Parts: sequence; C-alpha cells; structure tokens
Amino acid sequence: MSGNVVERPERPSEVDGTAHLFRALGKIIKVLRKNAGLSQAELAEITHCGEDLISAMERGVRTPQPDFLIRADPVLNAGGVLIAAVDDVREALAKVRVRHPDWFRSFAGAEAEAVALHYYEVQAVPGLLQTEAYARAVMRHRRPVWDEQTIEKWVADRLARQSVFDKWPPTTISFVLEEAILRRPTGGRSVHREQLRRIMEIASRRTVHLQVMPLSWEEHPSLDGAFTLLTPKGRREVAYTEIYGHPRLITDPEEVRTYTERYGIIRAQALTPQESLELIEKMLGEL
Repeated sequence: MSGNVVERPERPSEVDGTAHLFRALGKIIKVLRKNAGLSQAELAEITHCGEDLISAMERGVRTPQPDFLIRADPVLNAGGVLIAAVDDVREALAKVRVRHPDWFRSFAGAEAEAVALHYYEVQAVPGLLQTEAYARAVMRHRRPVWDEQTIEKWVADRLARQSVFDKWPPTTISFVLEEAILRRPTGGRSVHREQLRRIMEIASRRTVHLQVMPLSWEEHPSLDGAFTLLTPKGRREVAYTEIYGHPRLITDPEEVRTYTERYGIIRAQALTPQESLELIEKMLGEL
C-alpha cells in the first residue's frame, strides 16, 4: 500500500550525495545546539517541532526542512550558516523526489503537498509511522533481496517522507490500522516495542487522528485491502491503492466516493483515538 510502498531499487551508482548533506547538516545542528547550551527538548520547543524530530535530524535520518533551518539559525547563534544551506537543501529535496520510480514519484509528491491524507492499512505499519529500525526490517525481509546500500537509501527516503508531520499549517492526517498490524513483532521484540511507542507519540499529536480496528469486530466494509485518500491542494480528493508494487491512482468521482464512504464506516467502527492509545499502551505493557 501507499504507506508501505516497496520502491524499485536503483543501482548504487545512481545514488547521489543528498544523504551525506543531510548527515553533515545534522552534525552541525547538534554542535550548534550544544554550544548554545540547549537540550533537544528545549530546541524543539523554541522551533515548534517535536523532540524526536530534532534527534532524528541530528542523527541524519530525517531531513532538516528549509523552514526549520531559518527558524533555528538565530536560536543557535549560527550567524547565517544554516540559512546559507537552505538553497542546497531545497535542491537536494528536489533530487530526492526525482529519485523515486516513475510509478511512485507522483504519489510521493502529492503526499508531500496534500492538504489531507487518510490511510487505511491492513498489512504493515504505514511508512509515515515507521521507525528507522522497523523500516529497515521491512526492507531486509523483502524478496528479491536488496543490497545493504540500497536498503539504507530507501530507509532514509522513507523517513524523509515523514516531514509531512512538521508542515505548517498542518496537513489533516488520519490513520485506521488493523489490530493485527500492531501485534506482529516485525524486526523482533525491541523493534516492535520502539515501533509501538513511535505510533503512540504520533497519535498523541493534536494534528493526527489514529484509530485501531479491533480483531473482535465482526463486520467490515473494506475486506478488499488497504487504500489511501488524498486531497491535493486546490483539487478534488483522490484514492490510491497498491498491490504487489502495482499502483492505481483513482480520480473518477464516483469511484473515489466509494472509498470515502468505506473510510467513514471504518472510522465509525474502529476504536476511538483514546481507546486506540489505551490498547497500544496495553500491548506495550505485555511486551
């Protein structure tokens, strides 16, 4: 599904240096933060983003967005160093978008710029919610096998997509996840635990609505599989499905209405956001 798109790998020679730029920027941000006497939590509060995002940027697994660099420069007494990197970051981000295979590129671009995103997932944690370790486990268990360089490249690209959570004004984002997804210990116990905590952290944000469809529910309007509803800026809502790497972008209003109707029923049947958080917390207690 769109949340877990299995991208076609490129040859190692096709991989550009954007990841090196982001890692270098992360190290610079970390040094500047420490020199300014700020903790990650303090920098996150001042720059209006999550502490986990600061940590991920400093480790080079999340992309420092231009808006963040502009806000952080005076806070970290960077003297314009971070602002000077803005154009390079924008160029690098453009390369990342181009790097996606043709059939995925259109969705990736639309996802990044959408005003509303609604995900229903049945098989695995959606890509926007995945931790680095979970994403790596998913990539390593796919067949045919990818080499390590390709895996690391796609893990970085998948994590970069998560910058959608940090947009302002925020994108309207909701998830309905089948309970079975949360119970499968992909990557092992420690990875599973970290992934559940990550889902709880994202689900706790006031800009995100996450619900769990319990296994005990007897009726279900969407046994056909996972799908995404996406509203591009200034355009009508569309639906997106994917089966074994074969995508389908649905624009016909009547067909899109069918998916919208299904999603509405699924959300009504699923646990409430608070009940969903309580269930995930209970799962964590059982690990």
